[in-house]
Amino acid sequence: MIYFLEDDNSIRELVVYTMNSTGFEAVGFSKPSEFWAAMEKETPSLILLDIMLPEEDGLQILKRLRADPSTKKLPVMMLTAKDSEYDKVLGLDSGADDYVPKPFGMMELMARVKALLRRAGPQETGEKEYTLGKLYVSPSRHLVRVDGKEVSLTLKEFELLCFLLENDGMVLTRDKILARIWGYDFDGETRTVDVHVRTLRQKLGECGPLIETVRGVGYKIDRRE
Repeated sequence: MIYFLEDDNSIRELVVYTMNSTGFEAVGFSKPSEFWAAMEKETPSLILLDIMLPEEDGLQILKRLRADPSTKKLPVMMLTAKDSEYDKVLGLDSGADDYVPKPFGMMELMARVKALLRRAGPQETGEKEYTLGKLYVSPSRHLVRVDGKEVSLTLKEFELLCFLLENDGMVLTRDKILARIWGYDFDGETRTVDVHVRTLRQKLGECGPLIETVRGVGYKIDRRE
């Protein structure tokens, strides 16, 4: 089940219709109160969330979802007319897993939804762990600690960090990261990678510099030994 909270009737109806016509089960809501009422009855697999809403701002809704242990890991994709870098960073920093500015193409949206659902599905569990200085990461437990203190990351930030750690010392291009973490490749979307790297570094604090920018290419883990 996918929930779509959007007060624009035309957009909401088109997206819900397209999803239900392509194998998904989706329900749309025009008001946050309707959305929260539905959440009490059933937790969806994914939430599409607009920012500018009546009753309650979309970012506030996102913060409430992330503060609740039962929905903390629930995939959330922001769909909004706000497309400035500041708004993207704000949304991602609040816990969004992806950010799609309006107007958007339905084929691209469906690709992103499928990719996010796929990446949010059951993951292989293993005992591999990573320790770099004060950074500790356990992929199987979805756990990140910096200097012993747990750090809360979004699904995409966590996967990005693990992908970099899996390829320790190797330079990963933005296109390669986009294809692996988001599961799609659209022109101009490499800035999505940059925004996520920026928020990830901020959350890692003193361990943020472990993620090194390779100008004109991409990113890599720098042990700084």
